[in-house]
Amino acid sequence: MIGRARMMKIGYPCLILLAPMALLAGSAAAQNGLRDSDPVAARSALEQALAAQREAEVRGARFEAEAARANEAVEKTAREAAALAARIQQSEAAIAIGKARLGIVERQRALQREQLARMQRPLVKLTAALQKLSRRPMVLSVLRPGSVQDLVYMRAVLAAAVPQVERRTAALRAQIARNQALAQQARALIARRRADEGRLEARRKQLAALETRQRLAQRQASGTAAREAELALALGEQARDIDALIGRLDEIGGLRQRLAVLPGPIIRPPRPADSQVMTAPARTMARNALPPATYQLPVTGRTVTGFGAIGKSGTRSAGITLLPVSGAQIVAPAGGRIAFAGPYRGYGRIVIIEHGNGWTSLVTGLGRVDVQVGRQVIGGSPLGVAPVRNPAVTLELRRAGEPVNPLEIVS
Repeated sequence: MIGRARMMKIGYPCLILLAPMALLAGSAAAQNGLRDSDPVAARSALEQALAAQREAEVRGARFEAEAARANEAVEKTAREAAALAARIQQSEAAIAIGKARLGIVERQRALQREQLARMQRPLVKLTAALQKLSRRPMVLSVLRPGSVQDLVYMRAVLAAAVPQVERRTAALRAQIARNQALAQQARALIARRRADEGRLEARRKQLAALETRQRLAQRQASGTAAREAELALALGEQARDIDALIGRLDEIGGLRQRLAVLPGPIIRPPRPADSQVMTAPARTMARNALPPATYQLPVTGRTVTGFGAIGKSGTRSAGITLLPVSGAQIVAPAGGRIAFAGPYRGYGRIVIIEHGNGWTSLVTGLGRVDVQVGRQVIGGSPLGVAPVRNPAVTLELRRAGEPVNPLEIVS
């Protein structure tokens, strides 16, 4: 016999199961617009961020070990700054990992909400009918003519329906439990991202303090930095475009390099007329020179423009353009000397690094520049940060003035 208590036991829990769905509808990730993210793009972003985190962690550990072994104060400071920059990029990658994972979780929750809605529709109708029947007293059913036969039929229907209701209720409860677990996972990811953001801010403050001490030490040690910066600024104003500026800086850098390696005085030959001067064009030597031993991308981000791509203006790209997060840390792709650092028309703030032997790197689109002209940097040294709005960083690598695809030598 199925009485009113049995029907009440089935009916009310079904309605109670509907309540959590309204509470689960809102979440912090939904506010960030992650629910409708493309799953393929989210997975790709997660894999890229995981790879960037691993690489930054390895670089940070290597620079920290080199700083511990360094004896000279200047070298030690340079390694410490590079290590902090790597740790900052590691924290940025950790935040990107959290965002990607949160997007995946929120998409799973959105799909589950749709599935729960489909499961609830027939169950709600059946539950409403059961509750309506449960509110009808048994005595009235017996007193009405024909109601006893109807009651027998109804009980037969209920005997077949109750197992289905219980089965669907159990499945619905399992889905709600799964959704609640996903919600808890999302809250944990948000808490972890906040911790990563706090760690990132602390490392940025450490790097800023270290760079301040480094600038003061360099200012006291050298009086030529200001004159070199003024010369670079004058060249930037005179150059008609970025190619002309890099070409002029290459000439000055080549001259400086040749002067630095000139031999000392030699004995005059017995017959001066027989003497020969062995020279080679600077550009020919540069074209045959090997690239920097280690080369890395200055910032982590999605590639939006490839090398040689045709732009809207019809010109071919001489480098690659990366799309990092706002305020991302930008580092030197390889060691060398800062030949230019500052604003340049049409390119925002730029940094040009002479690697020697005719190799030059150009990094454009910086929001802030933290290096000075004439400074020697190592690969991974902090150059500055990406802008907060519309960050896009371009890297160009040149050999004797000719563009080279930097991805071909990235190690």
